[in-house]
Amino acid sequence: MNPSAVTVKDFFDAAKEKTQLELVTGSIGLERIIHEAAIHRPGLALGGFFEHFAFRRIQVLGLAEMDYLASMSAKNRHLSLRRIFEHHIPCIVVCRNRIIHAEMLDLARRYRTTLMRSPMITGKFVNAATMVMENLMAPQMTVHGTMLDIMGIGVLIEGKPGIGKSEAALVLVTRRYTLVADDYTILRRIAPNTIIAASSPITRYHLEIRGIGIIHIPSLFGVASVRNEKELDLIVTLKRIDHCSDRSIDGSGQPRNILGARIPNLIIPVAPGRDLASIIEVAALNEKLKRLGHDAAKELDDKIKAYLSAKANR
Repeated sequence: MNPSAVTVKDFFDAAKEKTQLELVTGSIGLERIIHEAAIHRPGLALGGFFEHFAFRRIQVLGLAEMDYLASMSAKNRHLSLRRIFEHHIPCIVVCRNRIIHAEMLDLARRYRTTLMRSPMITGKFVNAATMVMENLMAPQMTVHGTMLDIMGIGVLIEGKPGIGKSEAALVLVTRRYTLVADDYTILRRIAPNTIIAASSPITRYHLEIRGIGIIHIPSLFGVASVRNEKELDLIVTLKRIDHCSDRSIDGSGQPRNILGARIPNLIIPVAPGRDLASIIEVAALNEKLKRLGHDAAKELDDKIKAYLSAKANR
């Protein structure tokens, strides 16, 4: 469940569209590991102060750093940059599409360090790159289940193979709800109690239905029928009715620990003739009402207590 090592290539692939990143040195250094999610601007290090140099992070050179380097002689610029590269930094990104000095390019090749460039303003690039890195380094796990967005509630449907997860999901998609992932769902924690569910890029937008095979959801129901990720709000576990105990299906939705976050978990019995899609739809709606402060079970319990109390005082 721990995040795997994040390489420079992982970062480039995840950030290239958002930040318009360009590889200046080709494939050099793409296998190098980025150890920390934060982004670093090495202003003091360029001046020779390395007391607190965050060399394990992506190094970003913006307007100030590049103007400072441009003010140096070629010899001093080479010396300043060499001290940076000698720390085996993961990579360097030059913002605002500034012209890259020949000394920097030569040192990047000598030390096998990736050099990239982006047209973005430095501050905006740092914000975008930080979000990408936090996503890449977030604790994550994979589960067998089908994930949907039902009225804004992220629902993960799980259960043994053949129990009807995908079939229920298909009915819900025909009701204009949104498929996130089928069978193979990636969960990652981005905040203490926030789990994001996403599909694998390989299986994204596809659903497997027994007897039909693989179907491509957006081709059949339109692009609005799919999305890449959704916050996980509710887990629905499908179990054959003869495998359920009365206690497990009391509808209380006892929380389950997922990567340290507590997510409500409902056990729904599966039996011939039960409309699972409608039950899951109502479960999502009920969870949405709970989040708005309307808990039907609690309200009924309070009414019964009030009635019994009034009866006892007569």
